[in-house]
Amino acid sequence: MAKKYLSLIVCPHYRGKHRTLTLSKKALRTVVSLTVFVFFLLGVFLVDYFTVNVTRQKYRELLEENIRYKDKIAQQKESIKEFKDTIEYFENYAKKLNVMAGLKSPEVLKEVGLGGGSQNNSQQMNPIESSQSFTLKDIKRISEKAEGIERNLSQLVVFFENEKAILASTPTIWPTKGYLASHFGWRDDPFTGKRAFHRGYDIVTHFGNPVVATADGVIIRCREDKIGGKSVVISHRGGYTTRYLHLSKWLVKPGQKVKRGDTIGLVGSTGKSRGPHVHYEVHVNGRPVNPYRYILEE
Repeated sequence: MAKKYLSLIVCPHYRGKHRTLTLSKKALRTVVSLTVFVFFLLGVFLVDYFTVNVTRQKYRELLEENIRYKDKIAQQKESIKEFKDTIEYFENYAKKLNVMAGLKSPEVLKEVGLGGGSQNNSQQMNPIESSQSFTLKDIKRISEKAEGIERNLSQLVVFFENEKAILASTPTIWPTKGYLASHFGWRDDPFTGKRAFHRGYDIVTHFGNPVVATADGVIIRCREDKIGGKSVVISHRGGYTTRYLHLSKWLVKPGQKVKRGDTIGLVGSTGKSRGPHVHYEVHVNGRPVNPYRYILEE
């Protein structure tokens, strides 16, 4: 049986001989199959190429979105931390006001949402402070604490509006501006090197700076001795007494009434002192207490 062929004749438009390309049906089928296969592979490659491009673009968008979310989360964490610090500041402030108002019992402080607490509040919210991973539970606890402080401060506002004289007679400010060199409590005595109880604050500042009364009261003593040098003692209502030692000069006299912020003397280094500073004490009913419990200003 004769084989069937397919002839393709190519004729030039101008001069030249025509050419004839003869293919058998089998060869033609092979060529067509190869052509279709090549186009199929090309189509698959193009589809895969464009799919990968779309996927790559989506990946970039997701990566950028993830970075934005991370930035937002970091900002939210920072905002929550700042809010927590603010709450702790107001909590400490409210505790001092409670002490002034006579609410000294830890049970009472806890009842108004302030906890027992101490001078250092770092243990009040350990789960939050020890980790930057804030959860909804942490935020809820901070919110509840803020509400408790708000209720307590509202009660204290009413109390102090009715008892303005109590607040005016409470030593709530610093006696001078300077560097707090020594705190209230046990320390190594700078002269003997032995452990001794320090009954007040040592505030180092420039010689001649003004020393002010920290509350309304009456000057009950201005004297000079080898230990405290030139000193002033002020009696306030509510059993409070404040003492100011190592002054260079008195600007008041016994029996004189003073208001909070009035200048009573100048910073010096008289008595047992190594440099210009003020030794400041607060006494309640004759007993020395930590001035920190009452100072409200920074």
